[in-house]
Amino acid sequence: MIPADPSLASGQDDKVRLITLDNPPVNALSFAYCAKLYQAIEAAHADDSVEAIVFTGANGLFSGGADVNDFNNEPPAGAITIRDVIRALELSVKPHIAAIDGVALGGGLELALACDYRIATPRSKLGLPEIKLGLLPGAGGTQRLPRLIGARAGLEFMLKGSGVPAARVLELGILDEIVDGNVIERAISLAKEVPPKRRISALQATIAPEVPMQAAPFVVAQAHKMVPPEENGGFAAHKLIDAVQAAVELPFAFGVAREARLFDELVRSEPSLALRHIFFAERELSKVPGLEPALPLAVAKAGVVGAGTMGSGIAITFAQSGVPVAVVDTNEEAVDKARQTVMGMFMYQVQKGRLTQEEAWQRGQSITFTDDWSELADADLVVEAVFEDLDVKREVFAKLDGIVKPAGLLASNTSTLDIDAMAAATKRPEKVFGMHFFVPANIMPLLEIVRGRATSAQTLATAFAIGKTLKKKAVLAGNAFGFIGNRMVFDYVREAFALAEEGTAPARVDAVLKVFGFPMGPFAMSDLSGLDIGLHVQKLQGKSGRGRTNVLEQLVEQKRLGQKAMAGFFKYDKAVGKGREPIADPVVEQLFAQEARKAGVAPRVVTDREIRGRLLYALINRGAYLLEEGVALRPGDVDIVYVYGYGFPPHHGGPMWYADEVGVRRVYERIRDFEATFGPQWKPSALLARIAERDGTLRQAQGDKSGEVTHA
Repeated sequence: MIPADPSLASGQDDKVRLITLDNPPVNALSFAYCAKLYQAIEAAHADDSVEAIVFTGANGLFSGGADVNDFNNEPPAGAITIRDVIRALELSVKPHIAAIDGVALGGGLELALACDYRIATPRSKLGLPEIKLGLLPGAGGTQRLPRLIGARAGLEFMLKGSGVPAARVLELGILDEIVDGNVIERAISLAKEVPPKRRISALQATIAPEVPMQAAPFVVAQAHKMVPPEENGGFAAHKLIDAVQAAVELPFAFGVAREARLFDELVRSEPSLALRHIFFAERELSKVPGLEPALPLAVAKAGVVGAGTMGSGIAITFAQSGVPVAVVDTNEEAVDKARQTVMGMFMYQVQKGRLTQEEAWQRGQSITFTDDWSELADADLVVEAVFEDLDVKREVFAKLDGIVKPAGLLASNTSTLDIDAMAAATKRPEKVFGMHFFVPANIMPLLEIVRGRATSAQTLATAFAIGKTLKKKAVLAGNAFGFIGNRMVFDYVREAFALAEEGTAPARVDAVLKVFGFPMGPFAMSDLSGLDIGLHVQKLQGKSGRGRTNVLEQLVEQKRLGQKAMAGFFKYDKAVGKGREPIADPVVEQLFAQEARKAGVAPRVVTDREIRGRLLYALINRGAYLLEEGVALRPGDVDIVYVYGYGFPPHHGGPMWYADEVGVRRVYERIRDFEATFGPQWKPSALLARIAERDGTLRQAQGDKSGEVTHA
């Protein structure tokens, strides 16, 4: 917090007090900082020479909002919170002006809404992202925004939860002005005029300009129907609707009290605790215990080997992040198809208004398609994305080693195979690592970074840096078959197959998982990735990957390869959900039943609880094994992989957090039951056993390679 710079106030007029939010890195409005801010505001209010107050932010932004750490703790006795700060503005007779540059999010925007005027720069973004943490704005945002722009527009703004560009915020009526020049100078100039007070709290909330107030009950009921059920990720959304309803129906003071009660209910709720766990787990991803500090290498040019679906997606990812990339493939037809795919993607984004024609052209020009491997010679990083065959990949790495400059890094997009075996084909094993993208690579946010035995600290630092450049959630994994994500999904799919062999229809298995909150079940997921891919991976696994029947092999022989063939475990029809909606197929159910009889698998009647337990506890048990083995560093890393890579419902926090939610002891006992009923594939991990014995939680511990448990 700093006083007004005399040069900004022309050095002649003391009527304006400039208060700068300065709490690096994002000017968070923590309990401790709010106490300082409150003192500065009260001092300005008490100074008779000050007639107006301007708020701005240091560090290139206004404020990122509350300190999320504070949500996990009760405010200390006598603590000053953002609510107290805003109440001080509300009670003052002096006008307040928010001069916004950069972002104004959460409590930062609520502070701005408590001001009488709001001015921003064109690059500014404003938003109320609390919904993403399972919360609602708790410092008057749900009451002021509907009064300013209408309940419907305000609710949409808060449910979106994203930073909204200043131009759109101006259209909505949240901002008064966008300033191309110095926003602080403009705010001080306005403040010198001592403009009249404009308390948003004094306004009457409307629903929308064209909607009469008597329609409020109907509009509220419709709003509740348009968000997910409370038990399926919509808990905070329903509470937010209740808060906005209060803004329409109650006087401001009563509405603020209702908002505070709803916020306090949410902050203690399981969905919000889970979402905040994900938030904090993301912050830990690049922290690798025991890794020596190293500066990342600059990646000015990237290369991709393989012009298939994955290679094209990776190329798009680099291009849209501003990194020029060369795509090499010896198959001319594949190169031409990749070029068309990439340009088609950019033009689609133009049609959707996400890119301008110029931006699309620039991105397209940053990708070079060629069959000339020498184009990779000056690349700082080359990603191999060829067929999932170790011999083929080793050949590619040996060839790259002789072409790419000595300082260049070599990465494999393999989803299962041995990084060390690929590194052994080169003279630079310390510069080799796994870079496992998820399909489609340019959309899916997850990136598994796989550490080989010789991978250097600098290589890993560069991997995390490029992951950040590509806007990916980069998770470090050890070099083990399937790494984190796929190794766990093998057990998950194993149980889905077993249930189908025992007589449970694939559609029912998937339905149970969708009710839990997954966007799709295991059979639809298999159809999406391709049954031929699944069969190939099954063969790589050997005996451990095979079910009790050969249903998968038969489906592949019948050319039922999944969604791309319009038939797999399910049927697909272009008239139904554009060919993406799975339709139950009795033919597949009969095939499972027929092959199960041949294999001697007796049909069983199972409950939804058993279906859910076998699938989710398979994930939990394998995740615990990966922690023991050091393949995954932390329970939170496993959760990030499953939330961002496989659609695990974030309001359950990921499989490891969910185990704690249920209770590790209960999960362990159920796994023991499954072991007794179904066999040794259900042997519980030693880590789970130790935690269950002391009735602890996974969040309190993490496994290391020795299998010992280290308390956090």
